[in-house]
Amino acid sequence: MVDVKGKWAFITGAARGIGYGAAKFMAERGCNLVLQGRTAEHCGKVLDEAKALGVEAYAVGAEFDDLPQVEKMLSDIDALGVQVDIILNNAGIQVAYRTEYLKTPPEDYEKSFRINTIAPMMIMYHFLPKMQERGFGRIVNTTSGIRLEPEQAGYSASKAALDKVTMDLANKYNGTDVMINITDPGWCRTDLGGQHAPNDPASSLPGVVVGAFVDDKRSGRNFAAGYFYGMTLEQAVEHAENNISVYTGSIGF
Repeated sequence: MVDVKGKWAFITGAARGIGYGAAKFMAERGCNLVLQGRTAEHCGKVLDEAKALGVEAYAVGAEFDDLPQVEKMLSDIDALGVQVDIILNNAGIQVAYRTEYLKTPPEDYEKSFRINTIAPMMIMYHFLPKMQERGFGRIVNTTSGIRLEPEQAGYSASKAALDKVTMDLANKYNGTDVMINITDPGWCRTDLGGQHAPNDPASSLPGVVVGAFVDDKRSGRNFAAGYFYGMTLEQAVEHAENNISVYTGSIGF
């Protein structure tokens, strides 16, 4: 199992919800953090809490709907002079629930793809060459289990696209110590999931971060949080390495 103490993790969507919980979890294990929110100020609470746990932490801001802001954010992170070892791409948006789904506007797709697909891939493309050069890296992209709901077409399509490009890229790194996987936190009571979701955000742990700790040089797996509910981190890592299969491109993944 990877010891993250002293390593640096970049966590998007860290100001609240699943990203906030993941940030606290990593900081509790000694991992230094770069935290992204729509503005750096939005991450003030988690930034202070992480520092109180004795780790180094910075906050950066970017609206992922504005791709030039994503580019500037990446430059700002480079300027910090830190070595990003782990990426938890958690930030996302559900733009609307369209009861009249045959009237879904093109803007639902445009915004969803910018935030949920393009921005996380920009982040991956930026940091992967450095991870490859160093011979170590962990990337976990957050997906969704939504299926058969055209009412949420923009969201589900953008997440399906993220799955595809992530898994295709993961295949290139399978067998190396730069590991790329996805995670599905489940339907949780967050700003995105809504108040009527069945699961507390805490139920997503340790599942949403287990991809940062696995150490078997296998990429292309879905570490859905439900697989790990109630496990310790150590149990979750063992389960992930022994029981979660690598995506092979078969229909129905």
